[in-house]
Amino acid sequence: MASQRICRRSGIPPSVPFLPPAKRLCCRPGYNPACRQGQRAGGVLCGGPGSAPGGSGKTHNPESLLDIAARRVAEKWPFQRVEERFERIPEPVQRRIVYWSFPRSEKEICMYSSFNAGGEESGTSGENNDETQLPFLRGVTLLEGGWVDNVLQVGFHLSGTVTDPATSSQPEMVCSVSVSFDRCKITAVTCSCGNKDIFYCAHVVALALYRVRKPEQVKLHLPISETLFQMSRDQLQKFVQYLISVHHTEVLPTAQKLADEILSTNSEINQVHGAPDPTAGASVDDENCWHLDEEQVQEQVKLFLSQGGYHGSGKQLNLLFSKVREMLRMRDSNGARMLTLITEQFMADPRLALWRQQGTTMTDKYRQLWDELGALWMCIVLNPHCKAEQKCSWLRQLRRWNSVDVCPWEDGNHGNDLPNLTHSLPQGAHESRPHRTVFTRAIEACDLHWQDRHLQHIIASDLYANYCYHDNQDGSLFDARGWPMWHEHVPTACARVDALRSHGYPREALRLAIAVVNTLRRQQQRQLEHFRRHKKELLHKGTSITNMEGWVGHPLDPIGTLFSTLTETGRGTEEGANTCLDLSELQRLPVQRLLGEGESYVALAVETALIGLGQQRVMPDGLYAQEKVCRNEEQLLAKLQEVELDDTLVKIFRKQAVFLLESGPYSGLGELVYRESVPMHTFARYLFTSLLPHDAELAYKIALRAMRLPVLESTASPGDLSRPHHLVSVVPNRYPRWFTLSHIESQQCELASTMLTAAKGDSRKLETVLESIQKNIHSSSHIFKLAQDAFKIATLMDSLPDITLLKVSLELGLQVMRITLSTLNWRRREMVRWLVTCATEVGVYALDSIMQSWFTLFTPTEATSIVATTVMSNTTIVRLHLDCHQQENLASSARTLALQCAMKDPQNCALSALTLCEKDHIAFETAYQIVLDAAATGMSYTQLFTIARYMEHRGYPMRAYKLATLAMTHLNLSYNQDTHPAINDVLWACALSHSLGKNELAAVIPLVVKSVKCATVLSDILRRCTLTTPGMVSALNSRRNSGKLMSLDKAPLRQLLDATIGAYINTTHSRLTHISPRHYSEFIEFLGKARETFLMAHDGHIQFTQFIDNLKQIYKGKKKLMMLVRERFG
Repeated sequence: MASQRICRRSGIPPSVPFLPPAKRLCCRPGYNPACRQGQRAGGVLCGGPGSAPGGSGKTHNPESLLDIAARRVAEKWPFQRVEERFERIPEPVQRRIVYWSFPRSEKEICMYSSFNAGGEESGTSGENNDETQLPFLRGVTLLEGGWVDNVLQVGFHLSGTVTDPATSSQPEMVCSVSVSFDRCKITAVTCSCGNKDIFYCAHVVALALYRVRKPEQVKLHLPISETLFQMSRDQLQKFVQYLISVHHTEVLPTAQKLADEILSTNSEINQVHGAPDPTAGASVDDENCWHLDEEQVQEQVKLFLSQGGYHGSGKQLNLLFSKVREMLRMRDSNGARMLTLITEQFMADPRLALWRQQGTTMTDKYRQLWDELGALWMCIVLNPHCKAEQKCSWLRQLRRWNSVDVCPWEDGNHGNDLPNLTHSLPQGAHESRPHRTVFTRAIEACDLHWQDRHLQHIIASDLYANYCYHDNQDGSLFDARGWPMWHEHVPTACARVDALRSHGYPREALRLAIAVVNTLRRQQQRQLEHFRRHKKELLHKGTSITNMEGWVGHPLDPIGTLFSTLTETGRGTEEGANTCLDLSELQRLPVQRLLGEGESYVALAVETALIGLGQQRVMPDGLYAQEKVCRNEEQLLAKLQEVELDDTLVKIFRKQAVFLLESGPYSGLGELVYRESVPMHTFARYLFTSLLPHDAELAYKIALRAMRLPVLESTASPGDLSRPHHLVSVVPNRYPRWFTLSHIESQQCELASTMLTAAKGDSRKLETVLESIQKNIHSSSHIFKLAQDAFKIATLMDSLPDITLLKVSLELGLQVMRITLSTLNWRRREMVRWLVTCATEVGVYALDSIMQSWFTLFTPTEATSIVATTVMSNTTIVRLHLDCHQQENLASSARTLALQCAMKDPQNCALSALTLCEKDHIAFETAYQIVLDAAATGMSYTQLFTIARYMEHRGYPMRAYKLATLAMTHLNLSYNQDTHPAINDVLWACALSHSLGKNELAAVIPLVVKSVKCATVLSDILRRCTLTTPGMVSALNSRRNSGKLMSLDKAPLRQLLDATIGAYINTTHSRLTHISPRHYSEFIEFLGKARETFLMAHDGHIQFTQFIDNLKQIYKGKKKLMMLVRERFG
């Protein structure tokens, strides 16, 4: 709501509490009723005689001088100033000024009733995607449906009713709407619908558009104070009494208070000349701006921030930022006002303090919102037409925010060492500076100005040039063609371009952008010349990094700004914006005034992007800053990919590719690359694919040069020229923290894969690419991916295998094997299997080769269990179409490999070696001897039992017996290990010995007695030995076997029986030491089994009775248990 307005008098004292909020005080000094004779107090139509049809946009008759003058006054002057300037204003003049004071354009109304000027986005709630529900479009629908009624304009106040028709969910609603306006801006709105949003509701839109489109149907009255001046005392009294009578319930108390005050001679109200009139227009002191509900802006931003990125809040905040930019383009002062409100809410976000306290970082999307906030403030303070006092006010505000502890830093997590905005970086500058916040650049930009004469000439004219100028120095104002250049810190110069665009000066922004690009091109040429002159010196000594602050990933996005400015001009998307020139004139301007012959805006934009992307620059500190470099590069490349290449652009690509290759330390693709420079893989892949159809050699040069990743290389000494690409580190002893290294390595891999695909069928190029991969890629997983990619490309189903590419795939696979041989890798087994498959596709010689050199590629286990086994499988033989001789040679290599592996790792490879050597007697015997030699010390009982079972299965029972006895010497089963996994092996060994004969059984039983202390296992072995006659295997071949069962009273079973009884006794005492009542029944069953074993001896009954008696005596304290023992065993 505008402030109170006074006509020729001071305002109402604030101590008068009962006055309604009014505009200004109006009176008519020297009023003479005679001068009003013949004039009626009633209204006339807005578009009455002599008026121009304000909403139609068509002029049927020439405008009168009165209308022309009234329109200009209505646009620029507050009505109070008009009254103060002229003692008497004729009523027709007042009417035309009041008429022309209402906005005539729908664009601003749309801007204040939807997020975008075109009404493309939903309301701030973000919940309704139906475009017809947008306030502006709904307002248009209500207007065109005839739902606007009772429209009345009294002075600078418009009112009416708008009906919302009934729907299935809500009844019909009639809304009372009022709008105040001044100097073609709506300054206040009210609606009874109770709208709570940043923008105008549909009812306000409908009423305002009614006045814009149908001014001839709106009755226009002068301000109410003018009507009152025409009344006599009786008429005034009748007017007041009728007013009170109609609205007595609402206004009667106020009317009485006013009457009392007026009748009191000394009251404050009588000290003021005049009275308030809400329809009388704006005061001189009122700010002339469109109505913006500040409270709602604050509430909505606070709501979006509290949602923490959920429910589309990030999108809504971005839409608010877009609205600020839209206001700036319209040169609406509410742009800065709205941004101030948004910033205050951002600074008040409680999460800032929480994150700072916890040491955690804000989310990436939230961080980007802060970036946009800083960029918008940069645009605002660089407004070329802002007043000095306004800039000072913004500076104080920015410094206040900047000084708050929780104010986010520019690079996300760290301070940085970037130069001051208004200065270029001097070579070698690296001194420490305080942390920079998101507002630091805007604060520094407050020191910038637009008064430089050269800058003003650049911006002012398309024709500014000096064709007689000789460009022979670094600070030249014009290039060799005589066209202007602008020497300034590049991001700062581009910030000026962005500011011009943002404030509705697209043509001026284009002129400055072209001057900046001319400067970049000239700088690039000078850098190339400098490097060529001093190449030898630079390669030997190295230089300091030329760009600590890169243009791609920079907070101000200079290259993106230039690219957008040039391409949008080329597409003509900014024609609707404000310009200092008439649009028809813009269309007539010859393009060559700004561009050279054969050039286009798009071509210039592409060249600019190539220059920026190819700049050699240091990787910034901090996760967010590094991610921003990657993201910004990808965004630029995405824009470039939208441009269709023609012959002109191909020439630019070629020219820039040569520049990049030959520009030394200034180019990321130059010969001199710094250890901490941002890699060029993503950019080079785009260049490669773009140039390949037109200049393959140049494309490969670019891609191969870009394959470098010096941050993973060891630093070369300054004089070391043995390496083809000399590496220099800014800080030699510091390994930088590259948070995006995995992404960078994946991009390097993608570049290599692209080259491999393109080089299919060209053995020379494939060899070159392979060499580059082996030299520059250090990640085994990425090399493995490249190997797989090459294999797939080489073995496409619709063509014969490409043997050269297959060999490349194999070489890469071999490199992976070497890299991962001594390191843990969860994909190692997959890699080994794949390598064998690849070698099989290459041919038998490849398989033989990997087996010959297995120790450099595989572990012994991998070599035997995967490589040799796969090679000797029928599938491989069939796949390779091998004859008998080839099969035997391959099998011989596999057997040799198996024996070597068994020697190196008998524990894990002996069984595989035996299996692989089965068909060769000498090899098999060798493998068996390796097992025997390793059995004493190097192998476990599990491994030996496994091999022993294998030997029995292959028909070597004596060898199985030998290995089983060796295994038994390593075994130790305690009394309580009755479920040990080796029990089955012990039972099998005893059964094998029993089957071989009495002598073998006699030899193995002492080993069993020594190794096994578990009573149940021993009793099981004892029973098995007494059930059958020993030597059933040898009985088939010998008549000496008697066929008698072995006696328990004689060796070797007597020894086993005694050991079993002893084991039961020892186990019983052990179990009784810590037995609990719940285990009593189980213990009784155990004693039952023990009795069975005792009774196998001739005096077993006596031994068992003595044993039970001893238990009763020793454990008599366990009364319940002993009672159970007595009940069961006596």
